[in-house]
Amino acid sequence: MVMLQYILSMKLFYDARYIRPDFHDGISRYTTEIANALAKITPVTFLISSYDQLHLLPKDCEFIKIHAPISIKEPFTSLILNTYHPDVVFSPLHTMGALGRRFKLILTSHDMIYVHHHEPPLDITNKILRILWRLYYLTNIPQRIILNRPDIVNTVSESAKKEFIAAHLTRRPILVTPNAPRPLQDLLPHLPDVSKHKPRNIVYMGAFIAYKNVETLIRGMEYLPDYTLHLLSHLPPEERYKELLELIPKGAKVVWHKGVSDQQYAEILANNAVMTSASLDEGFGLPVVEAQALGVPTVLTDMPVFHEVAGDGALFFNPHDPREFAEKVKQLDDDELRVTLSRAGKKHVAKYSWDASAKTLLHAITSLLQ
Repeated sequence: MVMLQYILSMKLFYDARYIRPDFHDGISRYTTEIANALAKITPVTFLISSYDQLHLLPKDCEFIKIHAPISIKEPFTSLILNTYHPDVVFSPLHTMGALGRRFKLILTSHDMIYVHHHEPPLDITNKILRILWRLYYLTNIPQRIILNRPDIVNTVSESAKKEFIAAHLTRRPILVTPNAPRPLQDLLPHLPDVSKHKPRNIVYMGAFIAYKNVETLIRGMEYLPDYTLHLLSHLPPEERYKELLELIPKGAKVVWHKGVSDQQYAEILANNAVMTSASLDEGFGLPVVEAQALGVPTVLTDMPVFHEVAGDGALFFNPHDPREFAEKVKQLDDDELRVTLSRAGKKHVAKYSWDASAKTLLHAITSLLQ
């Protein structure tokens, strides 16, 4: 009863400015899914920077339009929000300025990837911005300053939380609200039956930035002449695209899909597929749980976050060894192993849901007001 009173009386703002109306990246999907799940259990006012973002939020929701996250106004966002008198503000990223805030604040940092790998995202093409990006992530100091400003720091996996603690990124409590798979099964007439067919389609869903290490997957196709590698994401900038094209072994089958719809994504996963990633760093690994929710086996980099996210539903390999990657894929020709991995993956991924993450987040939000 006491918690219900807090929920009904509090003024909660949710920063939805990271939603991409054109196509989701990882941050955009996380922002969208948590927003919609949270709105089902508590009143929320959404912060947007474009009216197009409303199409991906609950119908007739309360909203306030402010500047974009990349605006020069961003360091002063809290001063702007003070005029609306929120009790709590939640942001699915950590860029919001906390200067002079008069409300409780939860900021999200998804991982430490760019501290380990300084290359900026490929869609940042301005040379000055790329230099500033590298300088920002050169040490942990800027993130420590930012992540000691909110009341709670949110992240998406226990592995990321452990990294934050080891790096002394924040003195604040760290909350974990994981990603979850989208309901791709609803787009298919039936779930894939991995007991019937050996996989011959290798699926990669993700960016083509250096730390994603797509090079190993492409080079590994030299040892997989009977398989096809499907690269589902939107193409990288031309220079990067040419670099990857030149790596394709002679005679290897590599298909660039240049972006796919949810329907196409589900259909490709359902077609005798194995989901794979040779990434060198991740905060979570959303394509992994999306594949496992369908019962699709996974072959992944041997690193802690993938063990956390995939559980016993994956085979693991050295991401610097294309031959080992290929050998792990070939192991899935074993019917018994394939079925075992499929069942283990589906069981493990069942613990991830947007509704569960929203409830965890709401509990943390209300705790700040008690």
